[in-house]
Amino acid sequence: MMTDALPTVLEAPPRAPLVEVIELSRAFGDVVALDRVSLTIAENEFFALLGPSGCGKTTLLRSIAGFEQPDHGRILLGGDDLLTRPPNRRPVNLMFQSYALFPHMTVAKNVAYGLERERLPKREVTERVQGVLEIVGLTALAKRRPNQLSGGQRQRVALARAIVKRPRLLLLDEPLSALDRKVRAEMQLELKRLQHEVGITFVVVTHDQEEAMSLADRIAVMANGRVQQVAPPVELYQRPANLFVADFVGTSNIVTGHVVDQMFVSKPLGPLPVAVPPGTAAGAAHLVVRPENVRIILPGDSSAGVVDGVVADAQFHGGVWTLAVDVGGFDRPFLVTVPGLAPASRGDRVRLGWDSAALVQDELV
Repeated sequence: MMTDALPTVLEAPPRAPLVEVIELSRAFGDVVALDRVSLTIAENEFFALLGPSGCGKTTLLRSIAGFEQPDHGRILLGGDDLLTRPPNRRPVNLMFQSYALFPHMTVAKNVAYGLERERLPKREVTERVQGVLEIVGLTALAKRRPNQLSGGQRQRVALARAIVKRPRLLLLDEPLSALDRKVRAEMQLELKRLQHEVGITFVVVTHDQEEAMSLADRIAVMANGRVQQVAPPVELYQRPANLFVADFVGTSNIVTGHVVDQMFVSKPLGPLPVAVPPGTAAGAAHLVVRPENVRIILPGDSSAGVVDGVVADAQFHGGVWTLAVDVGGFDRPFLVTVPGLAPASRGDRVRLGWDSAALVQDELV
C-alpha cells in the first residue's frame, strides 16, 4: 500500500559526501522550479536526476554549474559554498546536450581547447589530451573534424573535453538523447566504464528511466520542483515512496482501494490477496503490481485466480511478451510480462493471479 506523502528522511549515501544541496529554491515568476530541494551526492558516485519535463531537474543542474542563481538555499562542494563562486571558478564541468563542439577544430583541438585557455604548458596539454583520447577510444580519430564523426563518436569527444580538465564533478544534461537506440545502449555502458576509470563524480539529468536505472548508483526522482525519493535503482523499483514514483519508474498496474479490517478491498473486485502490514490504518490506499509478478492462469491450473479479463493486445519484445488484459472496472488494461512463448492471444479470456507474499516483499509500499 502507499500514500501520496513525501518521504521525510533521505537515505544516507554509501560513500563520503561530495555535494550537499540544502533547501534550494528557485522560482521564475509564478512558476516554482525548485521547492526546498535537499539531497546529498557522494564522492565518486554516478548520480541521476530523473523526472518528467518541467520537474526542476535541469534547473538544479544549472544551479550547481553556476548558470542559475537560486533564490534560497545552499550548495556545498566538499564543504565549500559553491554559490560564492562564478561558474568558471567552480571545479565543475557541464556537458551540454548538443555537445557544442567547434566544427572547424580537429578532435584533438576540441579536447585541448579548455587546457589551452588556462595557458598550461604545451607539453602538459599534449600529454593530457593523448591520455584522455586513449581512455575514450578516439586516439585514431584525433585529426578528424566533428562532421567526419558519428553521433556516438561526437559524444565521446564532448566527454573527453569535459574530463580532460579533471573536474571534481561532471554534470551531464540529457547526454544520450541525440543518439539512436543501439548507440545509446552502447554509450550507457561506455559512460559507466568511464566514470569508474576516471574516478570523477557524475551527475546526469534525464527523463529516460531506463537510462537512469542502467547508469546510476542512486537516483533522485523529481516532480513539481521537489524530490520525491532518493534511492538505488533496485530499491526505487521495489520500494517506491509514493504513488508518483511507483507510476513513473517502471511499468505498474495500480489498483485503487481501501484498507478495511487489515484487508485491501477494491470496489470492482472486492478483497484482494495482499498481506497488509500490521498496524496499517484504515482508509484509501493503492496496490501496485508489477507486470512481471502477474501470471496467466491457464485452464486446468489449480492456482487461485484474482481477476478475470480478456486479452486486448499482445506484443513481442525480444524474448518477452507483454499482454494487455481488459479487466472490468478498470480504466486501463492490466499488463502482464511473460518470457518465452505467449500463453494467450488477443481475444482469449484469461484469469490473472499474483503471490501476495511477493507483493509485500517486492512491490507493496
